[in-house]
Amino acid sequence: MIGTGVFTSLGFQLIDIQSAPVIMMLWLVGGISALCGALSYAELGAALPRSGGEYHFLTEIYHPSAGFISGWVSATVGFAAPTALAALTFGSYLNSSGLGVDPLWLATVAIVALTAAHCSTHRHSGGTQTGFTLLKLLLIVLFSVTALTLSPAEQQTRFVWDGDATLWLGSGAFAVSLIYVNYAYSGWNAATYISGELAAPQQSLPWVLGISTAVVAALYCLLNFVFLSVAPMEAMVGKIEVGVIAAEFAFGPRLGTFMGLLLALLLISTISAMILAGPRVLHRIGQDYPRFAPLARENRDGIPVNAILFQSGTALAFLWTASFEQILVFSGATMALNTFATVLGLFILRWRQPHLPRPFRVTLYPITPLIFLGITGWTLTYVVVQRPVEALISATIIASGGLFYLLVKPDRSPDL
Repeated sequence: MIGTGVFTSLGFQLIDIQSAPVIMMLWLVGGISALCGALSYAELGAALPRSGGEYHFLTEIYHPSAGFISGWVSATVGFAAPTALAALTFGSYLNSSGLGVDPLWLATVAIVALTAAHCSTHRHSGGTQTGFTLLKLLLIVLFSVTALTLSPAEQQTRFVWDGDATLWLGSGAFAVSLIYVNYAYSGWNAATYISGELAAPQQSLPWVLGISTAVVAALYCLLNFVFLSVAPMEAMVGKIEVGVIAAEFAFGPRLGTFMGLLLALLLISTISAMILAGPRVLHRIGQDYPRFAPLARENRDGIPVNAILFQSGTALAFLWTASFEQILVFSGATMALNTFATVLGLFILRWRQPHLPRPFRVTLYPITPLIFLGITGWTLTYVVVQRPVEALISATIIASGGLFYLLVKPDRSPDL
């Protein structure tokens, strides 16, 4: 979860919202939404414990076509695009530390190297992800504590709630900014993509999804509080490398550059997580649709190598052809629609199969999933109104998935 969004989106939020408490409220609302979504997914993952995430859920709940379109979205936008954005952010942060190498080439090397690691064995793949995750958490806490401690007191932002701040809460700018925040939180559902490879997924998924999302929400609020506290807003408006900017104001140019290098290393974990989880959707599509059978092929250790290579190739194509901000908005909106349909499916599954064994039931049902659906639906509405180009791109991707399904669907539906 922790990656591109939290280290880049603040600059875009500050274009329209120049209020520190409102920015903090954005991250709090986004965290609540993500937690409600994660708890809803925990019930679905415990009741339908098979790898594939939304592809598996929507196939089971709605129709194979819905699952296929979701898998299409995950393959083209949900994982490949964020992998490209995370890699490009990694390259930009690393380059800002004085390396003097084109960020595109740094990003390309990162994707290729991590793809090779995840194409080997489960032991190497899982060890790579665990090591980078622990390093990421340690560096975030270290950066936050030292930045707040060493930053000059007169430089720190005052977090004062006033009447103007209240007006921002129901505005279109607040709703659209939530897309950036929700993008930063995206990944809370990733464990459901590999649930078939987990030991006792019915018992472990609720804890994995719930605890990890709550921890990440706390870290996100902490990081943005630090960014706003140590650097003036005008210095970060419209900038991608807000972490480097904040580090330079907190520690000075030399030490700030070093911290920028450390923050760049954090993003390796994000790229790694996307390359690890996403191809499991393609792998499942290959199992269900004969014409995609090559995507289901595994190496001797059960790793879906072809699916990993396909997704990484798509990410590299995005990397070399796409615009950062536009992809962030339309991919965030597309993924939000995907999760919206999945959480809505929780109600449908309870209605259609009330006696299905559910080792975990979402807390405070139906309030919890309704909170997620309300926040997500409100945000998507404003994206359509205020960012119609990105909304059109999102609709085109979804429609192309439906068209492609009609062309490749088997003579009979896949076994469910």
